[in-house]
Amino acid sequence: MNWSHYFEGLIVCIALATLVWVISVFQRNVSIVDSWWSVLLVSAALVYIDGAGQREWLVLSLLILWALRLSLHITIRSWGEQEDHRYQAIRKKYSPRFTFKSLFIIFIFQAILAWILSLPLFFILSNPSELNLVALIATVIVFFGIVFESIADWQLQCFKSNPANQGKVMDQGLWYFSRHPNYFGEALVWWGFSLFAIGQGFWWSIISPLLLSYLLLKFSGVNLIELSISERRPGYRDYIDSTSAFIPGPKKNSSKNHMKGEQS
Repeated sequence: MNWSHYFEGLIVCIALATLVWVISVFQRNVSIVDSWWSVLLVSAALVYIDGAGQREWLVLSLLILWALRLSLHITIRSWGEQEDHRYQAIRKKYSPRFTFKSLFIIFIFQAILAWILSLPLFFILSNPSELNLVALIATVIVFFGIVFESIADWQLQCFKSNPANQGKVMDQGLWYFSRHPNYFGEALVWWGFSLFAIGQGFWWSIISPLLLSYLLLKFSGVNLIELSISERRPGYRDYIDSTSAFIPGPKKNSSKNHMKGEQS
């Protein structure tokens, strides 16, 4: 195992993030970093490859499937839109000279996060191994996570595209059982990739899904999104009180369920 390849992955992530920052300067829209997030991880993975057997091609195929789906979804969703309100708040907070500051606090910061998250990919792709039962279980988890978050995103997009749902909360389909089923699916993907590496004895890879779960629940995910939604739509509080934030489960109090306000 060549650890220099892992640090080369960091260099590639920072280089690509810097290029995307240059594009954002011309567009005056740092939101484009979200569309490139998954591409950062693929670029790092390509650096790590050291031999390619069935297991390595399987992992790489799952990663590219995940990356394409997520990048296309975010790009299509945000096409023609203004900069995301979360980034507008960051722009206001760090002005003046936000253009220069954004290179570090947004683009390079996300490059470093992507690099850390890619740790199980480094272990997997730089240590060729045969398929085994653990790898097959990990494949099922990753694929299920991709499908789960894809369905959740599709359901929310359909809901938001219907003018009749203006001002309402999406609490149908997977969103009936979780306030953030797309995040749950995303976490499953990276717990699955970590399992691939753990199956080879690389327990350190658990750092990756633990970091992602923290980011989704406490940093840039649930907390940040729900703060803004609750401020804009007071009715969202009832949805919070009755529905699991992350792991899908039954309603806490079904008598309070009704259509309320809209996610992000």
